[in-house]
Amino acid sequence: MTQELEDRWGIVYVPRAGVKNSHKRWDQIREYLEFRKVRYDFVQSEGEGSIERLTRMLIDSGHRTIVVVGGDEALNDAINAIMFTPREVRQELFLGIVPNGIGNDFAKFWGLDVDNYKKAIHWIIEHKTKKIDVGYCSYQDEGEEKVRYFLMSVNVGLSAQAIRLSDICKRYGKKNPAYIFAIFSLFKERKQYKMRLKVNSEEINDKVMTLCIGNSRGYGLTPSAVPYNGWLDLSVVYRPKFWQTVRGLYMILHNQFLNHEQVRPYRTKQVEIIQADGSMTCLDGRTLKHTFPLKVSLETGVLNFIIPG
Repeated sequence: MTQELEDRWGIVYVPRAGVKNSHKRWDQIREYLEFRKVRYDFVQSEGEGSIERLTRMLIDSGHRTIVVVGGDEALNDAINAIMFTPREVRQELFLGIVPNGIGNDFAKFWGLDVDNYKKAIHWIIEHKTKKIDVGYCSYQDEGEEKVRYFLMSVNVGLSAQAIRLSDICKRYGKKNPAYIFAIFSLFKERKQYKMRLKVNSEEINDKVMTLCIGNSRGYGLTPSAVPYNGWLDLSVVYRPKFWQTVRGLYMILHNQFLNHEQVRPYRTKQVEIIQADGSMTCLDGRTLKHTFPLKVSLETGVLNFIIPG
């Protein structure tokens, strides 16, 4: 492996869903990279399932700075490629992001703006890094033991459904009346799920509307979570009255969600979800196919992340 290859960025470009002429976005980024004299190799996502493979290919070819031009789901795929590489290789890897997806909450946590790709690239060039935590789920899928890593959060119940519906709206148009009605109906119904989970020394066995386990802000449901303190934040949300739901949405937008009377917050190292009948699970915005129990825990300080300077 040559030093020249190690110094080249390996860029995974993920076109933004629902945007016409998405190649124009890459043309702008490419022109700025050339202006800043960045040396890089470039691969483009071929659709869902290709990002992990392409990231792994760049790592195997010797690139040590991996840059994802994409959103939360793309970043999640890249993280899983990185975390399953041998430890001695992973310690030499550095991850940077240029937000370009329909959901960019992890980028927003670090102050990265989807409309300002030049600033994101500038910060990657500056190469200021921080070791951050990575969460993981262990579960079974069709009888096979699996592990999936995450940076943002694991959502179970109504919040998982809302995240998926929100993504559909963004892909096919926020003004589509069918999707607006679907989201409104979801929150109006405020469905409860029979859940049983263990957190710290407590066991919760109750009807719960939704829960969020956050390594980061968790789409506003774990606003105090940060990916570098060695802890997971858990928000257990019970069924509110309709007017309390409206106020809860307001509180999410203003980082006051933990003060809501139907929210019970925890800080923990591990959560075990033994039962959650009929619920959906989302991990960093991506639907997770699994059976319960679902164990969620954390690996601390395992990822070299390039942060804003």
